[in-house]
Amino acid sequence: MKENKIKFIDSKDLENLVSKSFVDSTSITDSKAKKNAPIDLKDSKKIELLSPAGNLNKLKIALNYGADAVYGGVSHFSLRNRSGKEFSYESFLEGVEYTHKLNKKIYVTINGFPFNSQIPLLKNHIAKMRDIKPDAFIVATPGVIKLCKEIAPNMPLHLSTQANVLNVLDAKVFFDMGVKRIVAAREISLKDIVEIKKEIPSLEIEIFCHGSMCFAFSGRCLISSLQSGRVPNRGSCANDCRFDYEFYVRNPDNGVMMRLEEEEGIGTHIFNAKDLNLSSHLDTILQSNAINALKIEGRTKSPYYAAITTRTYRMIIDDFHNNIQNKELYAFELNTLKNRGFSDGYIIHRPYERLNTQNRESALSEGSFQVNAEVREDGIFAYCKHTIRLGEIKEIIAPLREEISEISNEIGEIFKQGERFFIKFKKILLENNNELNEIHSGNVNAFRLPTKLPKFSFLRQELKEES
Repeated sequence: MKENKIKFIDSKDLENLVSKSFVDSTSITDSKAKKNAPIDLKDSKKIELLSPAGNLNKLKIALNYGADAVYGGVSHFSLRNRSGKEFSYESFLEGVEYTHKLNKKIYVTINGFPFNSQIPLLKNHIAKMRDIKPDAFIVATPGVIKLCKEIAPNMPLHLSTQANVLNVLDAKVFFDMGVKRIVAAREISLKDIVEIKKEIPSLEIEIFCHGSMCFAFSGRCLISSLQSGRVPNRGSCANDCRFDYEFYVRNPDNGVMMRLEEEEGIGTHIFNAKDLNLSSHLDTILQSNAINALKIEGRTKSPYYAAITTRTYRMIIDDFHNNIQNKELYAFELNTLKNRGFSDGYIIHRPYERLNTQNRESALSEGSFQVNAEVREDGIFAYCKHTIRLGEIKEIIAPLREEISEISNEIGEIFKQGERFFIKFKKILLENNNELNEIHSGNVNAFRLPTKLPKFSFLRQELKEES
């Protein structure tokens, strides 16, 4: 039996779900939603939604889709070598300026674990990032905290989840060192976070709410180092836990070794943790008033991932403060993303509880939707991400509260069904004026839209469930 099979929602059911969401509603009309809605919101505070910025484009997408703040970095000190290389100091400065123009915040990841040979480079890096003027540094070790205090004394410091803070004692140590916010270990419970908040009310606490989870305790893994020579805590994890593995048994008496087969050609994913998804528990988390920020993991994930996760958690937070719940819609949108199956993690349950937290079937499963195109920042052209043919209907996904106009012209048609917008092309006209009957992801030329769409919108189509 498949463990992480996606449950698809019929298009008509989805329209009903969307119509109940806060985008077009000011009160709860569904009796079930009324029953489950938060009761007392007078003391609840607005929480910060923090999204990943793997590069400048994803930074802009996250902010436009509702993030209050973004996080990212430059170089291997950022704990993500790949995304760190996608930012230069110049492009990161552009990202800081873009963020501040929107009156939002940006935090720099300097949460790698440096060796002695890297300390001179680290000092230079801290000074450069200080001059770019982000809103905080995210750091992981006492030594780096001390170094940041010397080089950038006025820069607020956030403690990375890599520091594994699970209790009041450790939280107090880092708070006394000058840390403004801790990103709690993923293994911590909400009850323990509440206790930390009671003991240190002025300490900000941030937790992960969505994204990939490491097989090891808060990322302290050596599998990648052993097999690939790539060190996870220095930003170069090879994701060896996601690989297929084969098992062998050996008879110690005669040395005979035999392979155990689960399914020919597939192997098994014994280390493959499911993705964290706290969307169904956010009302409980928000009512606790102990959390200052919700963080979405995923600097190396796609622009569509940055958009949908940010958009959905923005919707959840705002719905909560408007006394609305639409958990089926939230789940529907998050299931459109590629994932490894979802887990509640440990914020609600304890680590020692036997839960369905591992995906033993595949390294990554397809989401329920395929992304066909990404709309450029000018809103006039889009880039193809998957095949688009004349006459095919694609759904338009845009930032919340953005207006989309219905239109029909020689390029195509944009129309509304229920609360959703769709697009159909009559002509595929490239920016260089070449005309095509269909366009594929290998074509890097932008193609014209029938009318201007909200910047960073996406075109997508539903994938049919295999019978």
